[in-house]
Amino acid sequence: MPDSSQPGVSVSGPRPASIHLRLLLAASLVLAAFFGLGGYALDRAFTESAETATRERLLGYVYALLAAAQEDDRGRMRLPAALPDPRFSNPDSGLYARVAGASGRFGWRSPSLIGRSFEFLSETPPGNKVFKGQQMNSTRFNVLNFGVMWVDDNDTEIAYTFSVAEDASPVQAQVDAFRRSLLFWLGGASLLLLLVQGAMLRWGLRPLRDVAQDLGEIETGEADSLKGDYPRELTGLTGSINSMIRTGRASRDRYRNSLGDLAHSLKTPLAVLLGAAESAGDEKLREAVHEQVPRMNDIVQHQLKRAAASGGGGLSGPVDVGSIVGRLIKSLQKVYVGKALACTTQIDSAARFYGDEGDLFELAGNLLENAFKYSNTRVHITVDPLSGSESAGAGMRLVIEDDGPGIAENERQRVLGWGNRADQQMPGQGIGLSVAHEIVRLYDGRLEIDASDMSGAKITVIIPPP
Repeated sequence: MPDSSQPGVSVSGPRPASIHLRLLLAASLVLAAFFGLGGYALDRAFTESAETATRERLLGYVYALLAAAQEDDRGRMRLPAALPDPRFSNPDSGLYARVAGASGRFGWRSPSLIGRSFEFLSETPPGNKVFKGQQMNSTRFNVLNFGVMWVDDNDTEIAYTFSVAEDASPVQAQVDAFRRSLLFWLGGASLLLLLVQGAMLRWGLRPLRDVAQDLGEIETGEADSLKGDYPRELTGLTGSINSMIRTGRASRDRYRNSLGDLAHSLKTPLAVLLGAAESAGDEKLREAVHEQVPRMNDIVQHQLKRAAASGGGGLSGPVDVGSIVGRLIKSLQKVYVGKALACTTQIDSAARFYGDEGDLFELAGNLLENAFKYSNTRVHITVDPLSGSESAGAGMRLVIEDDGPGIAENERQRVLGWGNRADQQMPGQGIGLSVAHEIVRLYDGRLEIDASDMSGAKITVIIPPP
C-alpha cells in the first residue's frame, strides 16, 4: 500500500457527490417537508371537521330528546316511549342516551342500552356541555353531556343532565379512508414531481456534462480545446480553461526553447575552457579543468532535463507506450551492438501514457540506456496498463530488468538523488535515474528499485491514471 509520506504519491479521499445528486436530494427534502406539513395540516383539518360534525350531531340528539320530553302531573320531566331517533329504541344500535336529575331521584335509560352496563353520564351544571371520547370495553364512543334546568308546576328548578353516546367506529373509518386517500394522492404527486424535477435538473445541468465530456476528449487527445456551444453562464469558465491550455502550451514551448538555447550557448564556452586548458602550461590547471568541465556539462544536462519535464497536466493526449519503447530499443541495440544483448519484451498494446511525449522519451530512454549499458547478456521490458476511472484514461506500469551487477538495497534510495553522483554512485548509475525519478514525481507516480529474478536490477515505474 502506498505511503502518503513518500514524494510523488498522492492519497485522495472519497469523491464528493455530483451537483445533480445534491440538487435532487435538496429538492426531495423540500418536497418531503412541504407535502409532509401539507398532509399533516389536511389530516388535522379533516379530523377536527369530523369531530365538530360529531359534536353538533350529538347536540342535535340532545335537543331532540328535550323537544320530546313531557311533564308528569306535577310538571316534572318525563321521557316518552316513542323517541325521535329509532336507534334509541333498538338494542345495541350504537346510539345510546341517559337522563339523570332531580338530585338523583330521576334516571332514564334509552331502550338501546338494554343488556349494556357501561356508564358514560357525568353530572354537568345547567347550561354547560362537555364533549369527550370514552373507551368502553373494546369500543370507543363519542359522548356529549348537556346540563339543563327544568321548572315544575311549583316553580321549582330541577337540574337534569342529558348524556348521549355514539359509537365512534364509523367516524374513525371515514378518517382512516381519508388518510389513505391523502397518502395515495400526495405520495403520487410527490413521486411525479420528483420525476419531473429530476428530468428538469438533468436538462438544466446538461451543459456541465457537455463541458466534462469535452474535457475528456482533450484528455484523450481527441480535441485540443473546448469548442462547444455553451450557455453564457459557462462561457467565462470555458474561455478561461481554453486560455489556460493555450498559455500552458505556449509557456512550455517557450521554456523548452529557452533551455535549448541555453544548452547550445554553454557548449562553446566549455569547449573554449577545454582548449585553453590544453594550451596552458600549468598541469594542475589542466587537470582541474578536465575534471570540472565534464562535471559542469553533466550538471547542466541534468538541470535542463529536469526543468524540461512538463509533468502531468490532466489535459495531455495519450501516448502509445509500446511504440516509444520499441523505437528506443531499436536505437539502443544499434549503440550496443557489440554486446550482443538478448532483449525480450512483454508489452500490452493498450498501455498509454497521458502526458508529454518528450517526458516519456526522457523517462524510458534514461532507464533503458542504464539497463543496456550495465547488463551482461539480457534485458527484459514489461509494459501494461493500470485501470482508470470513468472519466479518465488508465495509468501505466513500466518494468525494466537486467542481469547486471544490480544495486545494493542500502544504496537504492541514495542513487535516485543528484548530490552523490561524482564519487559515491553505484556502478551503472549516471544522471539518468535522478532525471527519471523527477519525471515520475511530476506525474504523481513512483519509481521502485528492487532485485531482479535475472540477478540484476529491477526498475518499476508506476504512473497512476490522470
